[in-house]
Amino acid sequence: MAKSRIELSKYLADVWQLLSESERNLLASDVYKENFKNGDIIYLEDDEPKDLMCLLEGKVKIFKNGIGGRTQIIRMIRPVQYFGYRAYFAKEKYVTSASSVEKSTVCFIPMKTVEEIARKNGDFALFFVNLLSVDLGIADERVVSLTQKHIRGRLAESLIFLKESYGLEEDGATINIYLAREDLANLSNMTTSNAIRTLSIFTNERIIAMDGRKIKIIDEDRLRKISRIG
Repeated sequence: MAKSRIELSKYLADVWQLLSESERNLLASDVYKENFKNGDIIYLEDDEPKDLMCLLEGKVKIFKNGIGGRTQIIRMIRPVQYFGYRAYFAKEKYVTSASSVEKSTVCFIPMKTVEEIARKNGDFALFFVNLLSVDLGIADERVVSLTQKHIRGRLAESLIFLKESYGLEEDGATINIYLAREDLANLSNMTTSNAIRTLSIFTNERIIAMDGRKIKIIDEDRLRKISRIG
């Protein structure tokens, strides 16, 4: 389904303002969107990268399957973030996979169109250089955290990351994303059993409260301290 220019200027305002009239027309002519149910695959490792993707609604996880069937969640995407374009610029196949973690809508822009505009529009090109640079910095910090922090520190960091990425519900305490324990473990580089056990400890220590998949932060200062000291 093609998106109108009004919708594009609303959802893709950050890049829309960098484009000339002809570039906006080119972009609008190639854009389409798709709806995904919870758990639907958006792209798979070893697929050929063809599109720049922008999450319009919902939540998406970027993950990689490792040794022994273990899965590591690399990133969590929120509206309105771009993803799926690094592999194209690197001239390689996808090294990760992406799937929705709730009902989601994703906008697709052919990378050939993105490249065509980027070759002529320096501000547009620098926009994606900046995005890649920020993502690299976050990835570097995650490597250190996931390899050097203890289990408590890794899980605390993940809960803070989810809170800062998706915000809180109206009660001002419940994290506005409901991840399965397995996903939370994969985000924190630990086994599901360790994630469940550590969540239980945090609950007993009155740092968080749990109701099914809902996690309420009771003592954010302590949670941040645990994350900081690792």
